[in-house]
Parts: sequence; structure tokens; C-alpha cells
Amino acid sequence: MIIEDFDDFCLWMYVMVDDIWQAIAPQFKRPGPAPTSCSDSELLTMALVGECRGWAVETEMLSYWREHRDLFPHIPSQSRFNRRRRHLLHAFNLIRQAVLVLLDLALDHQCVIDSLPVPVVKFHLVPAATRDWAAHGATFGKVSSKKVTIFGYKLHLLVTLNGLILDFVLAPAHASDLAVGQELLVAHTDLEVLGDKAFISTPVATELAQRQRIILRTLPRVNQKQLPPAQRRLHNQVRQIIETVNGQLAEQFHIELNHAHSFGGLCTRLLTKLTAHTLCIYLNRLLGKPDILQIKALAFPI
Repeated sequence: MIIEDFDDFCLWMYVMVDDIWQAIAPQFKRPGPAPTSCSDSELLTMALVGECRGWAVETEMLSYWREHRDLFPHIPSQSRFNRRRRHLLHAFNLIRQAVLVLLDLALDHQCVIDSLPVPVVKFHLVPAATRDWAAHGATFGKVSSKKVTIFGYKLHLLVTLNGLILDFVLAPAHASDLAVGQELLVAHTDLEVLGDKAFISTPVATELAQRQRIILRTLPRVNQKQLPPAQRRLHNQVRQIIETVNGQLAEQFHIELNHAHSFGGLCTRLLTKLTAHTLCIYLNRLLGKPDILQIKALAFPI
């Protein structure tokens, strides 16, 4: 397979999405006739490619697509695009899960767990923020790695050592990494998981080992028995995998910038971004590019 330019990338993405959509479409019945001018497969593809390009704002995304009517002749209005994309919220995740089945990387039993901030409202706007955020658990929470406090959520990720996002949970910003991480891991078995010092807990590690056959490894605190230097270096090197993935999500997919006005809109955008990331990993494998850093090369210039 050869992908040389943006048009090739869009075509590949559409074929992948349309093949999966044909299998899941019965789950998304809507009142009235199906759209004829812009199909659901086209709309899903436009949203996914837009995220790969870093078009995080819908008005910006649709403006760019209007310059490419040779690819998608019928561009919905912003309100219609937004409404239809939210209706297809779970379709994005089903596409992501379908692609995971195709990836041998998803069988990797060694993973890293971590979180990244997803602020939804700036501090000075919190008092006037819509009740929808509070109703869906948005809270103040500290981000230790950046030494800041946010209002919103944290996205907790389970990532294989090959940079594939295996699973995730969106939790209130104040929730502890340990509690949410345990919730995330109970859905899995037979894993070796590396976490930072927030995951140091003998009871949790013991329970995961006994019930899920999951080995949770962390670096000890300064007042605990230290690992040999070579083992510490290896642990820190492996931890860089999730830092790379977090960097991709933040810098290319703008996951830490919220342009949604509701929790439903936020979830739709997050699932679009995570699915786009997974599709790019899959394409890298098809193109013979094992390095996850190559993911950014898929955002072809226009």
C-alpha cells in the first residue's frame, strides 16, 4: 500500500471507516430517512481526518473541508455537523475497538498507565459555567506533573509499550490516579503494568495480582528500599512511552484544549481524537513504520 499525499490518506481513512460502519450501522437508527448528501461514513471520516490534521475547532475544520469538495462534495452546516457527530458518539469508539482487533500490538501484555489533564473551563469562568459540567462530575484537581490546578477531568490511559492506547477512563480532576487506575485495570487480566509513584499501594497491587493476574510495578519512594540503578533506568525509559503518547494527544490532537460547551460534546471530541490516534497507529503498521513517533507524518500538508 502506498500513501503519498493528503488525498490518499483521506481515501484510506474513508475505506476503513466505511467497512466498519456497514457492520455497526444498524445500532444507530435515527427517525426519518438516512442522509443522502453526506453519508455517515463521510461525516465520520471528515471528523477523524480533521483531528489528525489538528483542526480542533469545528468551524475551522468545516472551512478547510470546503476547500476540498473534490474529496467530500457535500459539507454540512456547523450545527448539523455537530448534531450528527454527537449522535455518532459511540460509533467512534466502536471503530476504535474494531481496529484494535486488527492490531497485533493490542496483544502486548506489558503496559504503562498514566493520566493527562482535560480542563473544560478556565478559573475565572467557573462560577458562570453551565451546570452540565458539575452534573457530570467536573471538579477542581491538581496536576502534579505541571504544578497547576484545573477545573474539569483527567483522562487516564492504559498504553502498550508500542504506544497503542488499549483502554481509557475519563474521571473528575480530583479523583486519585490510584483509585481510577484500579478501576481501569479491573477490566483486564494477565498484564504487567508500570505506573508512577501515585500507584504505590501494596493492598491494590496484591488485589490486582490475585484477582486479575496483573503485576503493577512502580518505583519506590525515597524512604523505601531502592531498585538497582539499571532497573530504575529501564523503568524510566519505558515510562517515556506514555509521555510520548501524551505529547501526541496534547500537541497534535489538542486533547487538553476544550472547545465543547457540554459534557456530551466533550466526550464526542475525545472519542474522535482517541480513535484517530488508533487509526494512525494501524496505518503506520501497514506502511511498515513501527516507530510511534511517525504518527505526526500522517498529517500531510495541503
